[in-house]
Order: sequence, then structure tokens, then C-alpha cells
Amino acid sequence: MDKRVELLAPAGDIERLKINLLYGADAVYIGGQQYSLRANATNFSIEQIKESCDFAHKLNKKVYLTLNIVFHNEDMDGVEEYIKDVVDAGIDAFIVSDPFIISHIKENYPQVEAHLSTQNGACNYKSVEYFKKEGINRVVLARELNKEQIKEVVDKTGVDIEVFIHGAMCTCFSGRCALSNYVTNRDANRGGCAQVCRFAFGIDEEKDFTLATKDLNMARHIKDLIDIGVRSLKVEGRMRSIYYLATVIGTYREIIDRLYDNTLTEERMEVLEDRLSRVANREVSTHYFTHEADFSDQYYTGRQELSNQDYLGLITGYDKENKCLIMVERNYFEPKDEVEIFTPDNEVINYTIDEIFDENMNKLDVARHPEQVLKLKIDRELPEYSMIRLIKKGE
Repeated sequence: MDKRVELLAPAGDIERLKINLLYGADAVYIGGQQYSLRANATNFSIEQIKESCDFAHKLNKKVYLTLNIVFHNEDMDGVEEYIKDVVDAGIDAFIVSDPFIISHIKENYPQVEAHLSTQNGACNYKSVEYFKKEGINRVVLARELNKEQIKEVVDKTGVDIEVFIHGAMCTCFSGRCALSNYVTNRDANRGGCAQVCRFAFGIDEEKDFTLATKDLNMARHIKDLIDIGVRSLKVEGRMRSIYYLATVIGTYREIIDRLYDNTLTEERMEVLEDRLSRVANREVSTHYFTHEADFSDQYYTGRQELSNQDYLGLITGYDKENKCLIMVERNYFEPKDEVEIFTPDNEVINYTIDEIFDENMNKLDVARHPEQVLKLKIDRELPEYSMIRLIKKGE
């Protein structure tokens, strides 16, 4: 294991982009306000793309832009000018699937990488070799490949390979979905996915039926992916919360670093797995990586997605006069609750809630109002974007 694998994170806006990079991502992928498959995310204007690239490059990290919708004739109007504007803003790579877009980028902007989107559905080494000849720098493989198939592509092509390691999985083949268009007239292949696969369809008076897949979690197989030569490990979720992203990216950062440093013990791995399980609201699977996906990787009936209440708040500053952390509350908590304060540099501070104060230092019996500014006594300042999560409710 020589050159370290890349950890690639999703960002739906600038705040999420900063969270990802500060919590350990090597690169982020974002969507512009045009031509992106996540139209419901906030997404980035040209000015915001430039701001994002400047922020990332100061950290010696990268920003990739998704340009991977299925282009119809009307979508081609202005796309060449848009690509030029994005390149001028400092983007490091485009994630693409349309043959014309690939050729246009490689002919006009050879300094910028082109990564083949998973939307293209590349499943075999011959396909990857073809796109290599077309100038593609990296291929994001279809999500339906197992370990041996991924290894064969890596070994036979020498192309940088990227795979998904965590997050929601599309019920249809690598995101190629017609369900959304058929049921809601929103085209999933052009950014309008309505997540019809998560709808509950009535079978009878007592049961509902869904097509939904369980989420992907490859925490136990990161070493396998590194060993077979995968170059980038991708997390899904441009519309996820900052707490989710900070937890997932921070956890995978630790897993990757400990693998390279040979310090990932079974005891520590169990702690990290528990952290990932608590931030999620769905069951997880490795899907195709270890076996042919079957009923055990999918929900059919009786699915529950419970809202996570562990995220207690975001640290926004420090009151030096009163020696208090300043935080914005997210969920209910009270004195005697056992919590972890965690930081972008992977420090974890165990803390038992003692006294809770409002922003004017009035003592409160509990924290019950989301978005309220609160203060907690602690004799040290912490980095920006540190957060607090619940570990155990007080007795």
C-alpha cells in the first residue's frame, strides 16, 4: 500500500463542502445549478464553485463537478459555455457520462480530468479500456460488481478506479431509473428523482410493499478495496446533514489512516462501526461486493427509518470570559447526559453535561429548543465545526 487511497465526499452546499474537507475528505464532488443529478440539493453557482475550489486548494484538496445527466437536445444549449466557466472557476475534474461531453472536455481542457460516472454503468474491463482510449482519467464502476470483478478491471486496465463505499443504493441498475418518470413525471436521469422505490405501495389492508434497498456500508472491506488497487472510495449523500457527513467522513478517515498505520484493532473497529450505525436510519449491507445481492439486501415490508437524535449541536465559538463553549442546539438534552465532543482533527472529548446556560448565561433545566444558542462550561476552546453527540442518557 504505497500511494494512499482517496476518500471522496458529497457536498450539496458550501457548508457541507467545508465540513467534509475539514473532517478528512481528500476531495469532494458537487453539483452545479445545471446538469446535475441532484436537482433538489442547493447546488453551486459559478461564484460558489470558485469559492469552493479556492477553499479546497488551500488545503491541498480537490473539487469534482458532476455533469452526468442524460442530455436531451435542449440540454445542450449553453453547456459548452458552462463547462468553460466551471474550468475557469478552478474545478479539478468533471464526473461525466455523455460521449460528447467527454470529448469536448478532453479536446479543450486537457488540464482537467474527466471521470466516467457510475451512470454509464461500466461493468467490464473492455468497456473501461474503451473509455481509457477516449481520454477518461478515472472510471466510477457500476455498483453491481463484486470483489473479484472489480479486481479484474483494475488488473487489466491500469485505469484509476472509483467505487462507492457508503450510503443509499439505487434500486435500479446504477441509477438508471424509469420509475420516477413513470410514476411522478420527474426524470431521475435528469436530476428529478422522486425516490419512488421508497414509496409504500398498498398490497392489502394490512401490508405495504416497497422496492427499497438497504444502505451500503463497506467499513469492514476498506482494506480489501485498497489491496485490490481501487484509487478512490466514494461516499453517497449530497443532501445529508452536516452531522451525518462529519461522522461518516471522520469515521472512514480514521479507518483508512489506521489501516495504513497498522493500528486498526478489532476493538477500535467495533467502536467505529457502532458510530456509523448510530448516525444511520436504515439497515445496511455490502450488497454485491461479497455475494450476489438478494432479498437480504432489500426492504420489502415492515421498513422503519427512525430519525437520529444523537446529534446535540454544533460548536460555533467560545466565551472566554465565562469559559464556555457556544453551541447551537439540534436535539433535546439535559444535565447528567454523557456526550462526546468531536472535532475536525479527529479528537474526541468525553464529557458529562453539568450545567446548561442560554446565550445570556441564564441557567436552564434542560435544552429543549432546537436552534437555540446555548453555552456549556468547558475550560478550552475547540476548532470551528466541532460537534456534540449523545452517548448515553443520564440516570
